Amino acid sequence: MAEITTAMVKQLRDRTGQSIGDCRNALKDTDGDMEQAVDLLRKKGMAVLDKRSERETREGKIVNRMSEDGKSAVLTSLCCETDFTSKNDLFQAAAETLADALLQAESIPESTEALEQLTDSNGKKVADATHEIVGTTGEKTTVGSFARFDLAGPGLLHCYVHFNGKIGTLVQIDAESDQVAGHEAVKTLASDLAMHITAINPVAVDRDQIDPELIEREKEVARSQVEGKPDNIIDKIVTGKINKWFQQVVLLEQPFVKDDSKTVADLVKETGKTAGGPLTVRRFKRLQIG
Repeated sequence: MAEITTAMVKQLRDRTGQSIGDCRNALKDTDGDMEQAVDLLRKKGMAVLDKRSERETREGKIVNRMSEDGKSAVLTSLCCETDFTSKNDLFQAAAETLADALLQAESIPESTEALEQLTDSNGKKVADATHEIVGTTGEKTTVGSFARFDLAGPGLLHCYVHFNGKIGTLVQIDAESDQVAGHEAVKTLASDLAMHITAINPVAVDRDQIDPELIEREKEVARSQVEGKPDNIIDKIVTGKINKWFQQVVLLEQPFVKDDSKTVADLVKETGKTAGGPLTVRRFKRLQIG
């Protein structure tokens, strides 16, 4: 039997929102396997989980940058232990260095370790900037998640960072021409989508972008909740539950946050007609600290 530590119980509680006792029992029943414990609580109908977040650092700052030609954009996060440090001038400057270095990089780094070796326009290395914070404050400072999108054809990039500096979204919309991409309606769409994603937190643009294993896990959870019914009834119920789940986590199927009488897909289609050409939401990246 694996040892069930307080840290493990806390991690499961953070992911599921369930009581300490329920989380401890779930971990005991699964011999300390975190993912199995998560599924166990879900199958018991005890938790509605968000599988998207990996929240290990409570404080920090998200910064966005856009190239002058609008063809490249970045979203970066620098993380620390306390709000006090995140507001420190040294920390704020390091967060800017991080974003500048990523935007100016010849290629997108494959890891945070590679990103830390990049330098900004002043020749300052990201790693040096973070080490300086640690040396001054004595507080752990790490590079968090990051993203850089580069347009390969006609399209539009848009970044949005919430006023608290802890949540941000980068979105890419592809168009059939620069004229369509530059239409004011498309600019408004990009802005609205970035704010929608920031607020609603979808998993993917469409169903095809969702990991098949995640879909299968959702189906297993749905089946476990209707055990004992005839097979044909179970299939219908599971299909209905999965379709409802898609509407919750797939961007294009979600009700638009500013007008829930239409889906995001409807909004994109309407905007394309207004702008004079079809539009495609290619990808997005949402970052959150805390």
